[in-house]
This record gives sequence, structure tokens and C-alpha cells, in this order.
Amino acid sequence: MTDTGPAIRVLVAEDQSAVRAGLVLILGSAPGIEVAGEAADGEQAVALARELRPDLVLMDIQMPRLDGVSATRQVVAEGLADVLVLTTFDLDEYVFGALRAGASGFLLKNTEARDLIDAVRTVARGEGLIAPAVTRRLIAEFASGSAREPRADPAVLDALTRREREVLSCLGEGLSNADVATRLDMAEATVKTHVSRLLGKLELRSRVQAAVLAQELGV
Repeated sequence: MTDTGPAIRVLVAEDQSAVRAGLVLILGSAPGIEVAGEAADGEQAVALARELRPDLVLMDIQMPRLDGVSATRQVVAEGLADVLVLTTFDLDEYVFGALRAGASGFLLKNTEARDLIDAVRTVARGEGLIAPAVTRRLIAEFASGSAREPRADPAVLDALTRREREVLSCLGEGLSNADVATRLDMAEATVKTHVSRLLGKLELRSRVQAAVLAQELGV
């Protein structure tokens, strides 16, 4: 892939040095991606995110001093970067916690190098991503109400326009901006505008959170 725009600056947060080195090698060799820094624990990840202001943090879940969920919450709340969670745990409370904390994407550590690179680019474009291998189970878990938090109030949708609801429904299906544009016969730039507006109205941090909400409410 040839990228003529600015490089995507990534902070890699992973406590296992061998795994971290592998991630750095994969990302550092990809066109259009630059490894801005490395963190060995959650506290260091937050500190470096504040210092380096990367475009994206590749965040492990289980780390010493501060876990990845808490670190994600701080990074997102301060608007420091988007967060792509990378973990060996495919479906448990950590995943739900990471998504609710505002993570923009979620991948398993057994993801192929090419898919990891694609995921970084996808999230950097502002599009959420959940590993296909766990999407169905993730949605089913939320839909069953067993994700340990109350279901959303359908009244939150009252603030949305008809078009915004249609876009939200598409997000719930995991569609990309390009796919939504095709489905609803609108320009991709218009889709981005609708996504931005509905996130603001629903007080959500990421389109992945919007997708989960859509599934919870059956939009």
C-alpha cells in the first residue's frame, strides 16, 4: 500500500518484551506507519500518550501497574489517541470494559501481521473494528444482557434524525463508512458527518460503542 499522507504514529503498549518487539517490527516495517514509542505497562502507556500524542495506541489488556482497560479509559477521556485493543482474551469482562472505556477496535493476538496492519489503518481512519472471529459472540453477549451492565434506554434514540438512525443501524451490522455509503446511497463524507453527529448526540466515544448500542436496542 502506498500512502502519500502523514504516517500513522502508533504507541505500542505491551508488557511482554518479546511480543512487544514483534509488534514493533511488524508495524515499523509497514508503509505509512511509524512506531512513536513503546510502553511496558498501563501507567507508562498513559504517560507516553500524553507526551507523544500518537494517532493510535495499540493496547494490551493485562498489564502491570495499570491494566489496559483503565489505561484505555484515561487515554480516551483525555482525547490523547484512538485505542486499538490487542489481547489473548477473546470474550470476557476485559473486552466489555475496553469497549465501554472507548476503545475504537479490538483484535486477538493471534491476528495475522497483515490483518494487524490493516486494523491500525482502519482505526486511524476513524472506523471502528472488532475481530471477525468474536463479533457474533460479542454481539450475542450484549444482546443477552449478560455483559454486567444495564441495557441502554431506547429513549436515547429520540435525539437522532431518521437518517442518523439508519446510519446507526448500519454501524450495528459492522459496516464500514464505504459500505454504509453504498447501502444508503450517500457520499462517504456524508456518512462520516452523520457518524460524528450521532456519536455526539448519544455521548459515545467510538463507533464501536455505537455498534454495541445498536445491537442492544435492536435498531
